[in-house]
Amino acid sequence: MTITSEQATWFAQTFAALADNVERAVLGKRHVVELVLTAMLSEGHVLLEDAPGTGKTSLARAVAQSVQGTTTRIQFTPDLLPGDITGITVYDQKTGAFEFHAGPVFANIVLADEINRASPKTQSALLEVMEERHVTIDGVTRPVGKPFLVLATQNPVEQAGTYRLPEAQLDRFLLRTSLGYPDHAATVRILDGGATAIAELTAIITPGALVGMTELADDVYVDALVLDYIARLVDATRSADEVRLGVSIRGALALTRAARTTAASQGRTYATPDDVKRLAVAVLAHRLILHPEAEFDGVTPEAVIGQVLLDVAPPTRRETS
Repeated sequence: MTITSEQATWFAQTFAALADNVERAVLGKRHVVELVLTAMLSEGHVLLEDAPGTGKTSLARAVAQSVQGTTTRIQFTPDLLPGDITGITVYDQKTGAFEFHAGPVFANIVLADEINRASPKTQSALLEVMEERHVTIDGVTRPVGKPFLVLATQNPVEQAGTYRLPEAQLDRFLLRTSLGYPDHAATVRILDGGATAIAELTAIITPGALVGMTELADDVYVDALVLDYIARLVDATRSADEVRLGVSIRGALALTRAARTTAASQGRTYATPDDVKRLAVAVLAHRLILHPEAEFDGVTPEAVIGQVLLDVAPPTRRETS
C-alpha cells in the first residue's frame, strides 16, 4: 500500500516541526538533525564521529524531549561490562526469586558515548541489541521498546586506549555523520544564551505516533529505476580501484529505507534519485574498506562515494505511483 498525498503532507509537516524543535537546542546543525531524525524514522542507528563538547548529549536529549521519549547516556570505558548495558538479574532473598534490573539500553534514545573505548565484548552487547531490538538474559527475552535509537560517538582524533569498531559492526549503523563545531553566527547566539534549554522544549509527537510515521515511510513508493540506481551505486563501490571491500547488501537496504523516509519528509509519496544522492555519503561511506595504499595516498571513503556518484548516471525519467 502506497502512502497517500495527505499522509505525506502530514509526515513532512511533523518532520519539519521535530527538526525545528530540536534545532532550538542544537543551533546551526539542521542537516545533522534531519539525518538523525531520518535514521530514527528508518529504524536505524547513528554513529557520530566528533570531538568532545560539540553537543552530542544535547542532541540526544533534545530528540528524546521532542518525541516524549526517554533518554539515557552510557559512558563507555575499558572496564564496562555487558551487564552494565543490558541489565542483570539479582536474587531477592525476601521473595526467594530472581529480579531483573534493567540496564540503560532500555530507553527510546541511547547515547553511547565513546563506544570505541569499551572492550569488543561490551561493544558487541550493545550492537546485538541495536540489531535485534531486544535483550535476552537468563533465557528471558525483553524488547527494548519503540522508538529505539542509538547515537554512538567516537573521538576520531584520540585513538590511545581504544578498540576500533570492526567493519561488520560499523555496517550495523544506518549512517555516520558529524556535528562539528557551530559556525560563527551560531556560536555568538549560543554565547548570548540563544539556545533553548532542553527541559523547556515542548513535545511535538508521542512515541506511538512516531512509530506510525515509521510505518508510513515504509509505504513510500520506490520505482524500479531508482532501485536499479541504488544497485549500480553499490556495485560501483565494489569495483572501485581504491576499495578492498565495497558496500554490503545491508548498506543497499539501508540506503533504500533512508531514501523512503527522506521522500516522505519532503511531502512526496515516491523516492527520487536525488533522495539517494543526498544520503549516499552518510549511509555508504563508513561501510567501505580501502586498500592501505589508497589510505596512504590520502583517499577517503567520502571521496570514493563522491566519485561513484559522478560516474554512475542516475535514471533520466521518473515514474510515480
